[in-house]
Amino acid sequence: MATFLYKLGRLAFRRRHFVALIWVALLAVAGVGAATAPSAGSTSFSIPGTEAQKAFDLLDERFPGMSADGATARVVFKAPDGRKMTDAGSKAAVEDTVRELSDGSEVASVADPYTANAVSKDGTTAYASVKYKVSGMELEDTSREALEDAAQHARDAGLTVEVGGDALQTTPETGATEVIGIAIAAVVLVITFGSLIAAGLPLLTALIGVGIGISTITALASALELGSTTSTLATMIGLAVGIDYALFIVSRYRAELAEGRDREEAAGRAVGTAGSAVVFAGLTVVIALVGLSVVNIPMLSKMGIAAAGTVVIAVLIALTMIPALLGYAGRRVRPAGAKSRWMGGRRAERKAAAGTAKPNMGTRWASFVVRRPVAVLLLGVLGLGAAAVPATSLELGLGDDGSQPTSTTQRRAYDLLSDGFGPGFNGPLMVVVDARGTDDPKAVFGDVGNTIERLDDVATVTPAAPNKAGDTATITVIPNAKPSSVTTEDLVHSIRDEGARIQADTGSTVLVTGSTAMNIDVSQKLNDALLPYLALVVGLAFLLLIVVFRSVLVPLKAALGFLLSVLAALGAVVAVFQWGWFAGLLGVEETGPVMSMMPIFMVGVVFGLAMDYEVFLVTRMREAYVHGEKPSQAVVTGFRHGARVVTAAAVIMMAVFAGFIGSSESMVKMIGFGLAIAVFFDAFVVRMAIVPAVLALLGKRAWWLPKWLDRALPNVDVEGEGLRTPEDGKDTDPDADRAPALV
Repeated sequence: MATFLYKLGRLAFRRRHFVALIWVALLAVAGVGAATAPSAGSTSFSIPGTEAQKAFDLLDERFPGMSADGATARVVFKAPDGRKMTDAGSKAAVEDTVRELSDGSEVASVADPYTANAVSKDGTTAYASVKYKVSGMELEDTSREALEDAAQHARDAGLTVEVGGDALQTTPETGATEVIGIAIAAVVLVITFGSLIAAGLPLLTALIGVGIGISTITALASALELGSTTSTLATMIGLAVGIDYALFIVSRYRAELAEGRDREEAAGRAVGTAGSAVVFAGLTVVIALVGLSVVNIPMLSKMGIAAAGTVVIAVLIALTMIPALLGYAGRRVRPAGAKSRWMGGRRAERKAAAGTAKPNMGTRWASFVVRRPVAVLLLGVLGLGAAAVPATSLELGLGDDGSQPTSTTQRRAYDLLSDGFGPGFNGPLMVVVDARGTDDPKAVFGDVGNTIERLDDVATVTPAAPNKAGDTATITVIPNAKPSSVTTEDLVHSIRDEGARIQADTGSTVLVTGSTAMNIDVSQKLNDALLPYLALVVGLAFLLLIVVFRSVLVPLKAALGFLLSVLAALGAVVAVFQWGWFAGLLGVEETGPVMSMMPIFMVGVVFGLAMDYEVFLVTRMREAYVHGEKPSQAVVTGFRHGARVVTAAAVIMMAVFAGFIGSSESMVKMIGFGLAIAVFFDAFVVRMAIVPAVLALLGKRAWWLPKWLDRALPNVDVEGEGLRTPEDGKDTDPDADRAPALV
């Protein structure tokens, strides 16, 4: 592989005009495709195999035109102090609003509060339920505007009016912090390279890669039913890995220049060595993201595949466009250690000439770890263990309007309903009874309703509403507790248990659905898929790392270290988003259960990113060991060449992820924080402390591989052994103890 990539790097350097033209053309084509593509269509949250989804499918079949999965809105009215919603003035304003809402072309039905018994007992609150023919993401802007206008007209009449439901869902906003994250990445790159040109290359190529990826996603959004969160995740991952991969190749290029090689040769060797690590690091990320498909949740699968596509683009750009741009930059990208005057380059040169240059921080830290491996290992493991303690209190759920900021109309509508009707009104359960084939369907419907009424924690049960054929009916159940509570979850399970008994007695089918039941089913499906997914992803990556490192213990140590970092990151997420620690500092207005897909999502993404640092740092150690250094010295050599760049890469990735904490969408905010803190734990605790400590304790055993397995494995030559010449016998980098070099 190293030889092939070496030739590719030199070719890209020589044919830089052609390579640059290809990538610019791809960006232009993707941009035109995004600009001319139709707007995204349906992004329905279907969960194959769950009871809630089976009920939705049954409703579509037995109640044609009902639009069971269509968008909904609840327009909540509250009378001014001293008045009631039954007063003539209030009633007239509400009825005008209902008529105005009914005129929409996408509106399926509007329930009048006064005929639907939707006025609170104290008469101060009422709500009108609006049902649409299409999903929330398919809803036209004109329909949303009509909804907001109708609410405003009721406000003008003197009522307090708020709107809840998914009809108002919009594309999440990330805020200015995303730009701040990119700015921090730029500063780190300038400090690392001491050159604006060298620092600008990773940023430029990362932005081009993300531009191609996001434009492609936008162009395909309608055809593939891709949601807005898909683009957000792809941007997040694409920026992070795009900058990092380019950073490693530019860094190695500068190190090769410092060894006296001409620029074309240096570009070829940089791509042949660091590029090999980029390929395998990218493969681990792709495996982890594509592996999300095993969960069998279409939305999650699409998010993973789209993000994996941006990672592939980032790898290809790093291998081809970076050497091409290095050719354009020429002498403006200096050898490692040859920094500009304002970055202290002259002072460093004088120290090097006098032989007084101190070992860099990476060398000093690695030397300390090698001398005290047990203490460092215990401290790192205990520290991550302490951070993981909150994860034992992990509560999973999917967000509803109750998790929205109090500044939103959705949250205010949620609170008004809770105060006027009880918290369960925000999460009604829909029970679907299929009595086809029974002798007396009406008796079955009545039996089901009576059975549910006798259950604990039930506030209200509406009479059964059968379809035209009379063989299927819906029953609405209002719980006593809020939708995200354990009490409501227990009620759903109780109804399903009674449904199984009724089915055994009568042969009819009882299914529970609705947004609350769907959230419960999603959480259960994700929990059930976590261990198989973990086994698949870690297993495949373990085999890949055996090929890379030609060792059994090093990949095993990498996987165990990842588990420590992801558990610690989950603990931090629980502490902030569930317990409320530092919530105000991070702009978390409401605490509650952690998003159901967060554990499995973090396992996938964090594992792929964690393996990046493992590959970039440990392959340089293996290269030193293979070339004759003692195991402990190889650890120090790996840190001497790679610690500074890996540190810069981790800081950049943390900055990019942290930039999404400013999002208005709670899911994006949680993902940004979780990935940022996970990178911190994995890069600075696991890879920088635990990994060298374990390698120092294992010694030569770390690189043990059974002979039969050694013969069976392909030689991918990640270290670039095939590129070495007789004069390369020993590392002659004059600035090796100061220059950031990789692999």
